[in-house]
Amino acid sequence: MDWIDTITRTFFDVDAMLAVLPQLLAVGLKNTLIISVSATVIGLVLGMVLAVMGISRTRWLRVPARLYTDIFRGLPAILTILLIGQGFAGMSQQVFGASPYPLGIAALSLIASAYIGEIFRAGIQSIDKGQLEACRALGMSYPKAMALVVVPQGVRRVLPALVNEFIAIVKDSSLVYFLGLLVGERELFRVGQDAAVLTGNLSPLVMAGVFYLIITVPLTHLVNYFDHRFRAGRRRATEPSSGLAEVEELNTTPSTVGSKA
Repeated sequence: MDWIDTITRTFFDVDAMLAVLPQLLAVGLKNTLIISVSATVIGLVLGMVLAVMGISRTRWLRVPARLYTDIFRGLPAILTILLIGQGFAGMSQQVFGASPYPLGIAALSLIASAYIGEIFRAGIQSIDKGQLEACRALGMSYPKAMALVVVPQGVRRVLPALVNEFIAIVKDSSLVYFLGLLVGERELFRVGQDAAVLTGNLSPLVMAGVFYLIITVPLTHLVNYFDHRFRAGRRRATEPSSGLAEVEELNTTPSTVGSKA
């Protein structure tokens, strides 16, 4: 049928896909991973700072953290990227040259830190307050108790959410192309788009989408695996206590009967 041939030629032209494959591997994939990993690492550091500030008892720490989070979570990602990329272009040229690459990473880092900060905050606040009180009773200072006991447990609980955030950063990295990346700095989307414009065929963009799927789909299954393991671990942790209660009940029942007799 004609429409099947049209769809095949437009989206699944094997020759066009194979032609763009070397650039996707050598340029697009490398730059996408560099942008995503760099933004995630910076976002993790800033996010932890925001989380600690957000749960602080001091108002002058808590309020700025909330304002920062509300602003960068409320703005569209493309708007933040354009504001950072164009607003600080002159300053960036003096330090990094003509490349807008660092500004794209900076913009994604600011966006990621707002979301990661909320993830960390939720994880930390999910830990029972009795653990912090127990640490304080043992003579540990508040910062030491948070750093050694509360925060590590909170981070472990939110690992699936952090992986989900990394997936979102990988997809948002495609928006950096609005800043006009150099030829050697193009990420997956820009490589596919340029090839699609030159060939008049959308198959290179489809091939770029395949690369995004190769990155994100395994991570999605990894999130499900982590979530299953953590849920199973929590169930196993509660089983001994319930079993102990049953044993105690069985031990107390005969004595009660005997006393009545």
